[in-house]
Amino acid sequence: MLRIYLSGEIHTDWRDRIIAGAKELDVEFSSPVTDHAASDDCGVAILGDEADKYWHDHKGAMVNAIRTRKGIAEADIVVVRFGDKYKQWNAAFDAGYAAALGKSLIVLQPPEHDHALKEVDAAALAVAREPEQVVDILRYVLDGTLRG
Repeated sequence: MLRIYLSGEIHTDWRDRIIAGAKELDVEFSSPVTDHAASDDCGVAILGDEADKYWHDHKGAMVNAIRTRKGIAEADIVVVRFGDKYKQWNAAFDAGYAAALGKSLIVLQPPEHDHALKEVDAAALAVAREPEQVVDILRYVLDGTLRG
């Protein structure tokens, strides 16, 4: 079984498309919390309120980092999606962390991000454009077959 960590943007259905496409494969998926409000507020919800937004966000980032580090450390393959909305510094950090741990890294990004992500892409073993290409990679890794 391959353990796959799905990191990156939370505003599109890319995770659902990969999971649905891989339902026949021997894979297990994990990811960060994708409920934006829960992810932002987990630190203060668990550790107590903060009047200053910086410390509010800092507490959340630290609690989320526990989950992220565990997920990446336990993964065989890390998929990091860079989408069109927002600057996804956390996704870039996750890609760098995965690369530093020697994890197999697949980056999923639109072509217009190629220049900005050239260093991230250089650390990846594959740069995919669509979630279905990620599924095809997983299938090939597991059983050496190509789609249809």
